[in-house]
Amino acid sequence: MKKILALFAFVSAVLGTGAFASEAGVKLDHAPINVGDMASLQSGARSFVNYCLNCHSASMQRYNRLRDIGLTDEQIKDNLLFTADKVGEMMTSGMTRKDGKEWFGAAPPDLSVVARSRGADWLYTYLRGFYRDSSTTTGWNNVVFDRVAMPHVLWQLQGERVRKEESLKDAEGKEIEDGHGGVRKVVKFETVAPGSMSGSEYDVMVRDLVNYLVWMGEPNQVLRKQVGFWVLFVLGIMIALVGLLKSAFWKDVH
Repeated sequence: MKKILALFAFVSAVLGTGAFASEAGVKLDHAPINVGDMASLQSGARSFVNYCLNCHSASMQRYNRLRDIGLTDEQIKDNLLFTADKVGEMMTSGMTRKDGKEWFGAAPPDLSVVARSRGADWLYTYLRGFYRDSSTTTGWNNVVFDRVAMPHVLWQLQGERVRKEESLKDAEGKEIEDGHGGVRKVVKFETVAPGSMSGSEYDVMVRDLVNYLVWMGEPNQVLRKQVGFWVLFVLGIMIALVGLLKSAFWKDVH
């Protein structure tokens, strides 16, 4: 009974975590990632080092692990090694937790396993969900993380947007009620200053960045899945052989 109750509590916690976005009224966009796409991972690693590693660390990841996504030590040194001297060092940020808390009100979290804790869809929606908000300290807000302390570091790429809420209407033009005495709203964004990338280009860049974050959370995941497939294949053959052996032993028993 204790084991059953513990299992029920675990499942409830998992379901509760998964329902976070729906409880907050935010529909997460699907992240079209592929951790087997080396070009995407290399692009994501470049974005991570250039835009994320200034404030955040990835203290569980070494630079030389980027060899696994097709980069050489020379490429890592020439293009990605900005906060360390050797490719064998950890991916740490120059910003201290004290400075981060003083500047942003909260220390920037380590991103080593952020994709495993938040999920790829959450990250993909979050990085595309910033908008201007003069009521916040940084002047930015996020549709997924309300009043987030992090400023929009990618705003020069995406541009500046403002959030607008419009009443949801039916085919006859009548406002649709939300069942609580109000009117259902739909959130839209209006670009007030374009960025250096188009909308589709920015989405691809974010996709690559999220793809890299997912890979970084478990660099061996592709190998693990491949090994798991072969393990199941071998186990299937062994089960078949054991079944045949059992039939041979018991064929004369009535």
